[in-house]
Amino acid sequence: MLNLHRSVVAEFLLPGLLLGLFLGGCALPVQRTARPRNDAFTAYWPPPAGSQKLRLAVKDNIDMQGLVTTAGSEYVALHSRPAARDAACLAGARAAGVQFVGKTKLSEFAVSPSGINEYFGTPKNPLDRWWRRLIPGGSSSGSAQAVASGLADVAFGTDTAGSVRTPAACSGVVGLKTTFGLIPLKGVFPIEPWHLDTVGPMARDVAGAAQGMELLQPGFAARYRAATAAQPTGRTIKIGRLYLSGTDSQIDRAVDEALAQRQFQVTRLDPAFVAQWVQAEKDGVTVAASGAWLSEGQYAAQPGVSARSKTAILLGRVMYPVQYRQALQRRAHWQATLRKVFRQVDFIALPTIQRAPLKIPLIGTIGVLEPQVLALQNTVAVNFAGNPALALPVPVRHERVPVTSLQLIGPRRSEAQLLNAGRLLEARP
Repeated sequence: MLNLHRSVVAEFLLPGLLLGLFLGGCALPVQRTARPRNDAFTAYWPPPAGSQKLRLAVKDNIDMQGLVTTAGSEYVALHSRPAARDAACLAGARAAGVQFVGKTKLSEFAVSPSGINEYFGTPKNPLDRWWRRLIPGGSSSGSAQAVASGLADVAFGTDTAGSVRTPAACSGVVGLKTTFGLIPLKGVFPIEPWHLDTVGPMARDVAGAAQGMELLQPGFAARYRAATAAQPTGRTIKIGRLYLSGTDSQIDRAVDEALAQRQFQVTRLDPAFVAQWVQAEKDGVTVAASGAWLSEGQYAAQPGVSARSKTAILLGRVMYPVQYRQALQRRAHWQATLRKVFRQVDFIALPTIQRAPLKIPLIGTIGVLEPQVLALQNTVAVNFAGNPALALPVPVRHERVPVTSLQLIGPRRSEAQLLNAGRLLEARP
């Protein structure tokens, strides 16, 4: 049987690989600062001793008044002025009086799914054992590490093609990709703000993610309480299980066991839906890459911008003239397909990533790792539709990591119901 998921890489990412070979050659990611490799932050402000306030970390592509929004980039950090005002998505947090503890690291311009950053340093994967050098996942790598390490209760990330869920999956934390358009994007460094970009919370558990949603959307807590009261157990929740070729059998088994233990009503989605999912993954990659070119094209020739980022931007330049518009023409059909599925099931379940986190190569080519990571993600089709999705850790019997990540996808604006389902999955059976 043809591995359709790998065909996404062959058709759309090999041009980027060739660009990477041309731009970067064989090289290690260079650490240009003295910051510790496991540091989650571009700027960190320890809370006062004895403070009981909720600690919030903010991804450094979200404006905070008086601070330069670096977008993980040396060039932007050195050539930009401090933000004149907060991003709109921080209004709820300011009103709640939370303790801001820092701006978190990210892949430069939020375009790298590996989470590597050559300038600020790459956060250490909290699941890493015996110096395996596992990728932290990106682009919200610092936000995932901040909550996993206990330095923040909640972190805000952004998700264009999986940038909240992929680091959540790689780092063993919870990440919620919100419905497109639900959270305002004013003051957020753009990648593809017209169709894909979202802001969402990350936390160690579902309760923390719910707190994060209350900060992003005041009044959410009441909707979450209503959702937990409406469906207090998994027995009445219908799950459409999506199986994709190329997934590690141990990870598929871990997802199936988690769903079975909570007694969800699970049905397998048919091959026709799988084919449409794969097409949506291709189209989502096209739109995301093209958006990077439209939003960040001015940085492609700037000094200090990494070859990794230039590769992503120039790939978008290649794809934009024809493929971008063709992909967007198929978006309404994909959205209609999901609406039809959600008349039959409450949520769709599948692994967030198809395999355990990859290792950062000691010696490797810049263009190789990113396409490999992107091929492991089961996230891009969700952004292409604009639906919300929750990634949360579940136990796995695997030689490399103790947990993998289960992704639940819901109808538009179903964040409260998704978090309730996540709460049930998180509870002891």
